[in-house]
Amino acid sequence: MIDHDDINMRRALALAQDAADRGEAPIGAVLVDPVTGAVVAEASNAPIALHDPTAHAEILAMRSAGLATGNYRLTGLTLYVTLEPCAMCAGAISHARLGRVVFAAEDAKGGGVVHGPKIFDQPTTHWRPKVDGGLFAEEAAALLRNFFRARRS
Repeated sequence: MIDHDDINMRRALALAQDAADRGEAPIGAVLVDPVTGAVVAEASNAPIALHDPTAHAEILAMRSAGLATGNYRLTGLTLYVTLEPCAMCAGAISHARLGRVVFAAEDAKGGGVVHGPKIFDQPTTHWRPKVDGGLFAEEAAALLRNFFRARRS
């Protein structure tokens, strides 16, 4: 049996490395149709390159998926992302009606799902996806640590 979670998170990690290689925070995202296993869209962080503070990997992947599907509702798709989504991304995930979010590393400082405002736990949230965290967390955290350590030295 193929483990789609592992395959897709490994792809998200590769996208995160691509972002780091471009000088962007190393975060990658892959949107998958869980029924077919097909990748609908993928992206990596690009706020610096795009001069856009909203150009997080999750947002860019959802924009691309919306164009690919011809719909702003991405109902049922699964998002694989290397870092816990921030509040902005979690809000967009809710509006897009994603079915599941799988993230690697938790973000105690900037996360919006299991930390911070816990967007999906708010009574006014439109939609609550299933959330699974921790898949390849060490790898994703190491990538982030190494990236920011190099920036500080």
